Amino acid sequence: MTAPALVVVHPDKQAVADAGAARLVTALLDAQAQGRAPHVSLTGGSLGSAIIASLLELPAHTAVDWSTVSIWWGDERYLPAGDPDRNDTQNDAAGLDRLGLDQANVHRVPGPDASESAEESAARYSSTVRGSGGGEFDVMILGVGPDGHVASLFPGHPAQLTTDAIAVAVHDSPKPPPDRVSLTFECLSRSDRVWFLVAGADKAEAVRNGVAGAGPELSSAAQVHGIRETLWLVDADSASDLPD
Repeated sequence: MTAPALVVVHPDKQAVADAGAARLVTALLDAQAQGRAPHVSLTGGSLGSAIIASLLELPAHTAVDWSTVSIWWGDERYLPAGDPDRNDTQNDAAGLDRLGLDQANVHRVPGPDASESAEESAARYSSTVRGSGGGEFDVMILGVGPDGHVASLFPGHPAQLTTDAIAVAVHDSPKPPPDRVSLTFECLSRSDRVWFLVAGADKAEAVRNGVAGAGPELSSAAQVHGIRETLWLVDADSASDLPD
């Protein structure tokens, strides 16, 4: 069973980031109150970094025991550690390392400086996810591209169709860099809560297709659903094509 999509429209990009941060703190505190060490998957892009910055501005974030939180990424550019175009580097710059995380629980995707190929990187990331308990995430945070892609699963790209796998190597990405590692649809949907964070008028068609449940040739986002919650946190511009 998966949860139907719920859309919450906010006035602007900052409001989306602030709302996502507040919801994340609540989800983490709920998990910890139940005695669980939560697993969260982050995203890159400007909103992926903005939600971390918003977390640090939120007084309630100090109530979370960040030392028990495991951090993952839905995808990563196959670039060396510390490269400014990597999602984890951008998240670090936004303040990820100021949350009080146990670095042993921060699971980074190996780049070419630490693996022989994107395939090896995907296999190692899969093994790490599997070793964490099968890859069941409390919260999966995803950005959505104007073309409807999520993580590095692009509509119409062969990697999008990968099944029976946790992570896949992506080559010839339509968006640079060409080589990437991504969790699969199957793994992304193995999440209690899936949150899409989207802002900008250029994303309006992608939001419409994603919420409407368009096919994989139009929308990768529409193929991903949370077990308990599928939430679209969008700004007014990106929601402009949604029916009233």
